[in-house]
Amino acid sequence: MARRWILLPTLALGGLWWWAVLRLVLVPEHTGLVEGAVAAGGWGLSLLPVHAASRTAPAGAGSSGSGPSGGVSSPPRRRS
Repeated sequence: MARRWILLPTLALGGLWWWAVLRLVLVPEHTGLVEGAVAAGGWGLSLLPVHAASRTAPAGAGSSGSGPSGGVSSPPRRRS
C-alpha cells in the first residue's frame, strides 16, 4: 500500500516531464515558459547523486560527536 503512494506521484511527475520535453522537441514554436521550466527542472534533478546515501551507525554505537564511533579510527596524519 505504501508503494502506491510513492509510485503514483512519481509516474505523474515523470509523465509531466516527458510531456514538456516532447512538446519542446515536436512543437517548439507553441511552447512557453512552463514547459521549459519543467524540462530543465527534471533534467537538473537527474544530476543529483541519489546513489550516495549516508550509512547508519550500528545499533551499539553512540553518536557523541567527540571522536570516531564503532571502534573505527582514521590513519595517523604525517607531519612534514
